[in-house]
Amino acid sequence: MATVSLQSAAGRWVVISSILASAMAFIDGTALNVALPALQRSLHATGADLFWVLNAYMLMLASLILLGGTLGDRLGRRRIFMTGIFIFIIGSAACGLAGTVTWLIIFRMLQGIGGALMIPGSLSLISSSIDEAERGKAIGTWSSATTLVTIGGPILGGALADAGLWRYIFFINIPIGVITLLLLAWKVAEQQEQGGPGKQDFAGAVLIVLGLALLTFGFLRMPLSGFSSLPVYGSIAGGLLLLIAFVMVERRSPCPMLPLYLFNNKIFSGTNLLTFFLYAGLSAAMLFLSLNMVQIQGYTQLESGLSFLPFTILMVFLARLAGSLADKYGPRWFLVIGPFTAGTGMLLLASVGQTSGPASFWTTFLPGIVVLGLGMSLTVAPLTATVMGSVSSHLSGTASGVNNAITRIAGVFAIAVFGALAVLYFSDSVQHSLSQLPLNAAQKQAIIAQTANLGNATVPGNIPPDNKATIIHIYHQHFIQTYARVMGTSGLLGWLGSVMALIFIKSPRAKALG
Repeated sequence: MATVSLQSAAGRWVVISSILASAMAFIDGTALNVALPALQRSLHATGADLFWVLNAYMLMLASLILLGGTLGDRLGRRRIFMTGIFIFIIGSAACGLAGTVTWLIIFRMLQGIGGALMIPGSLSLISSSIDEAERGKAIGTWSSATTLVTIGGPILGGALADAGLWRYIFFINIPIGVITLLLLAWKVAEQQEQGGPGKQDFAGAVLIVLGLALLTFGFLRMPLSGFSSLPVYGSIAGGLLLLIAFVMVERRSPCPMLPLYLFNNKIFSGTNLLTFFLYAGLSAAMLFLSLNMVQIQGYTQLESGLSFLPFTILMVFLARLAGSLADKYGPRWFLVIGPFTAGTGMLLLASVGQTSGPASFWTTFLPGIVVLGLGMSLTVAPLTATVMGSVSSHLSGTASGVNNAITRIAGVFAIAVFGALAVLYFSDSVQHSLSQLPLNAAQKQAIIAQTANLGNATVPGNIPPDNKATIIHIYHQHFIQTYARVMGTSGLLGWLGSVMALIFIKSPRAKALG
């Protein structure tokens, strides 16, 4: 398939349209994370509800993004890309209008379906359209520009949330999406592989959706039902069985949504393992960092959003450079050092205890955020270029879909598992602290019931005024301990990603599989 120079008009329009569509999804994610405390208060959501608001989107995205990648390869990358953007716009508008947390979760699933068709299209368009010699630079440009465009995401989300306007986080996607659709229709040529459309693997899509949904439900149900609950174990076991069935179907399907032979390539396997561990840690870390800042440390949501500026500034200035250097010298050491540095940043953040608020940001949270941002800046472009370069161009959509699916599956598991364990640990530790207080069983039970809301836990109305300050202190103390455990484990997952690069990426350049 013919490719074009990054410097040509055609090459620039491909990259610009890919950046705008990706930025739409990134703004939505980064702004929403910061605004979760406001959303929780507005919709009277529990901690488990918050995890579902995040996971409903990522569940559909992770489950269908593989299908989205192969549909793009077979039916036309621009066509599927545009379809995904349109569905994402509709889902975003519906999310902004949702009156209850249940409807918001449902509409987030619609957003996820759109994202599954949209997200792999951005990178597959770049990989199939831009000359191979400039592909790493193009991906680095995409990475830097999307970060620059989304640098306002946390700030915007914080400002809107503080003003009680968190719904506009979803509405902002509408004009961006419309502009992107117009650019794609007028300026970008269709990209489709020879041979036309093939049979789609809908059986595989159904199995992975149901499998991941059951696993997620089981983990998020765990804090309410306990470890020994039959619905919890039944759901987790059913999810695992369906995922095993998914693998078996993929092995036998003539047109699998997940071509298992791709994993015969050690570099492709290793980079996807790295992706899973690193992004599982990152997903949990970013969520709990935002909750800690706003609900415990006294930051406004705008201040919480501003605290991520050092991270995004590093990405803007270093990601493209890292992509260009990886093209020249090979990606291996970028993918060893980058995740290790990111993991170290998360471990530094884990060591932050109770602070005096935003005034102490420079000596508490800033060092960890800078180290985390440096690590991700060294990783993102070389990782993406290595994944895309390990397969031939006619499989670029599928490779992008697999890697994006791994990223989102990592997020689904991290939020479900870490969320469940966080609630359980928070509840158990608070319960131990109540043993010495002069409260009756009903009062203690009411206090423990609030732990389902994590950092948004409030003192029940039946607690004597003399004990309220003590209960608030207990909530804060034990949430910080819970946060430290999550961040520490997230940091270790980053280090594990570094080990994957050390083991699997031996050659300076990936050998394309196709």
